[in-house]
Amino acid sequence: MTYQGQQGPGVPTTDAAEGRRRLSGGAIASLSGIGVLIIFMVQNTEDVTVDFLFWSFTWPLWLLILVVAVVGAFVWFGVGVIRRHRRRTERREARRG
Repeated sequence: MTYQGQQGPGVPTTDAAEGRRRLSGGAIASLSGIGVLIIFMVQNTEDVTVDFLFWSFTWPLWLLILVVAVVGAFVWFGVGVIRRHRRRTERREARRG
């Protein structure tokens, strides 16, 4: 539950004078990263051959960049979830003990 005027990570702020929401730093960084990724993908359209262990396949470079970025985002998100879970567990144990 959020209260009016409460600020912190993940809580969108409202400019009272204008009545509109402002983007957080994380949202701005994410949008900037997506913009750079799109520019990079548009500039790199040739096909590349990828050799990994005993697999070999040819993909457009933009698709390979997109797949790697999505996998990296899921890993980054997963690591964050694990860290938050560990912190909550440690806080609960500290309160009990």
